[in-house]
Amino acid sequence: MAKNISFTIKFWRQNGPKDQGHFDTHEMHDIPDDTSFLEMLDILNEELINEGKEPFVFDHDCREGICGMCSLYINGTPHGLTERGATTCQLYMRRFNDGDVITVEPWRSAAFPVIKDCMVDRNAFDKIIQAGGYTTIRTGQAQDANAILIPKEDADEAMDCASCIGCGACVVPIPVLARLYVLRMRLSPTSPA
Repeated sequence: MAKNISFTIKFWRQNGPKDQGHFDTHEMHDIPDDTSFLEMLDILNEELINEGKEPFVFDHDCREGICGMCSLYINGTPHGLTERGATTCQLYMRRFNDGDVITVEPWRSAAFPVIKDCMVDRNAFDKIIQAGGYTTIRTGQAQDANAILIPKEDADEAMDCASCIGCGACVVPIPVLARLYVLRMRLSPTSPA
């Protein structure tokens, strides 16, 4: 059975990559704990609009944990403390306690400049992912998968790579890695830029 919680949310406001940002604070009351984090942000925006304030800008797309667009830093952790290391949209308010202060920030990386509030420009990262891409070519009939022996280490690595949804969380906490991503994009002969 869902219970309602009340908390304070501190959310990042910034008009663009060159502007100075700051935190705004808002009191949230009686939010059901079975509400997703993004649904809670929608409620926040409804309240801000009703108060005559500008809504908080954040990115999202599928809200199903597969696209990675909802990437936020929540209480100092990429995506917040989600179950199974999932994305922000898979974070539910039951992970927070009544009276908590929840801090929401954008990715903090040179590779992800702020467009507005917590919406960031992911172009450099997306181009790297696209550059890896794939190609299709007729190669004949596929072999039976059980007939191809693959070492467990290779299979485990393939599964780890397949589980990447391109959210960018791997770039954010490591500034050097972020700079390498941007550098690779500038130097890559396959870069679409």
